[in-house]
Amino acid sequence: MPLGMDATKGKDKAGKGDQGMQAPGGQMDKPVSFHFLESMLPKVVKRRVHALKKLQVQCANIEAKFYEEVHELERKYAALYQPLFEKRRDVVTGTVEPTDEECEWHSDREEEEELAEEVKEKAAIEDSKKEEAPPQEDPKGIPEFWLTIFKSVDMLSDMLQEHDEPILKHLKDIQVKFSEPGQPMSFTLEFHFEPNGFFNNAVLTKVYKMKSEPDTSDPFSFEGPEIIDCEGCQIDWHKGKDVTVKTIKKKQKHKGRGTVRTVTKQVPNDSFFNFFNPVKVSPDGEMDEDSEFTLATDFEIGHFFRERIVPRAVLYFTGEALEDDESFEEEELEEGDEEEQDDDGDDDDDEGDFDPKKEQPQPAECKQQ
Repeated sequence: MPLGMDATKGKDKAGKGDQGMQAPGGQMDKPVSFHFLESMLPKVVKRRVHALKKLQVQCANIEAKFYEEVHELERKYAALYQPLFEKRRDVVTGTVEPTDEECEWHSDREEEEELAEEVKEKAAIEDSKKEEAPPQEDPKGIPEFWLTIFKSVDMLSDMLQEHDEPILKHLKDIQVKFSEPGQPMSFTLEFHFEPNGFFNNAVLTKVYKMKSEPDTSDPFSFEGPEIIDCEGCQIDWHKGKDVTVKTIKKKQKHKGRGTVRTVTKQVPNDSFFNFFNPVKVSPDGEMDEDSEFTLATDFEIGHFFRERIVPRAVLYFTGEALEDDESFEEEELEEGDEEEQDDDGDDDDDEGDFDPKKEQPQPAECKQQ
């Protein structure tokens, strides 16, 4: 889907267009020996290599233009998806009741259908037992739709605290908005809430600023658009409802009189809603390791909302998207295991052919550094 398009079909997962996966200001580590290798080239060859490098910079600039057009394409198709996402919101909140025709869904999984039939039979038996009980009111829409997604996805559940859950029950929708033509490349996550007893905001926003141009000081590090900064919003909390802080009491003893008094102060508290008060990128690019890691994680979460959660919300609610993600990870792990086994096998073969009498010491200049 264009809204979730990586612009990297057929390319490595960690390659171009994987916006949000790069650490702020981070660049790929260069091989230590490449300067040495270039210095060893004959002067005329080195001159031609420099010409190739200039061509490579031109390629990077063209690639940057490509990603700018991809962004415009995403923006165009986002407008086409929006009516469908609005209808999804209306069904979730119970504003609209889908028709019988809209609710028809044919599953190819026979086992699921058989299981559904068994559940229906058991439900019918239970209903017959409860005939005398007062009828229960049908739930409105799909209760706790977004909260269920938050609790199911590891990346989001890691941020979720128990005191966040009552608030997220009021979350109606999450939308992605792309920057307009002529504006710096960015996207905005909008979290729409129904009126609640926690804060006055109807919408909480998080803007992710992006860059899609080679760095003049290191053009060869360009790997497509990357998130370079993000900006949250001010939450207008009701009095005593701010879950991002907690009040603690401390006893203080007067040095002279020896009297004791109790003071209270507010300290930061773990909460998903700290997501809207992110670490800021330092103007000089210098950040401590913890801040850099926190910011990189934030970028990854923003990217995940945009690329996966918003476009495929119902599949994360049912768990089907989670199964797909797990299958992909298992596949990667299996491939990695195979490579390790192959390496181990090569080592065994080498050991089998080893003959101490034939072993010759390497010349000093050939030893690996």
